[in-house]
Amino acid sequence: MKNRLILPALILGTFLLILYFAYPLKGFQADSRINDFLPDSLTNKDESDMETINLSEEEWKKRLTPEQYQVLREKGTERPFAGLYWDNHEKGTYKCAACKSELFSSDTKFDSGCGWPSFSDVSSSSAIELRKDSSFGMIRFEVICKKCGSHLGHVFDDGPEPTHLRYCINSASLHFKKEEKKP
Repeated sequence: MKNRLILPALILGTFLLILYFAYPLKGFQADSRINDFLPDSLTNKDESDMETINLSEEEWKKRLTPEQYQVLREKGTERPFAGLYWDNHEKGTYKCAACKSELFSSDTKFDSGCGWPSFSDVSSSSAIELRKDSSFGMIRFEVICKKCGSHLGHVFDDGPEPTHLRYCINSASLHFKKEEKKP
């Protein structure tokens, strides 16, 4: 009996995957949705004023905690709802945990319900780089710190207006600088 169910289950699973990629969320055509995320459309290609940091992996291991190293340098992902900043509501600036480049403002942070800090926009488009990521059977775009080349998270097209973007970022890749209250 079990052998008879395997083939129909495989056919149904394949059909559902085809439907998912053929008809993505929000009714966008698959091609137009992917083209919206081309790196040229979201990042500043003028790198003349961007100083980069190039350290050996041994130097990064000395600078970062084991969790930060696993996320930032090995492209890992922390567990949802477990990171330090997923539920942070304080005003301030989120910086790269590896090089302290300014990445996001608390003004663009929102609760997406995904369990990771989510932002609708970056502080500066020249601070990040986007790379196509086809791992785990899906097409998405990896968010990289342009200054140090560290993995931050991914960006998706299901965010709030006006950008409709959701930068889903690992807490381990961030350093939060609380806004100082003016006297």
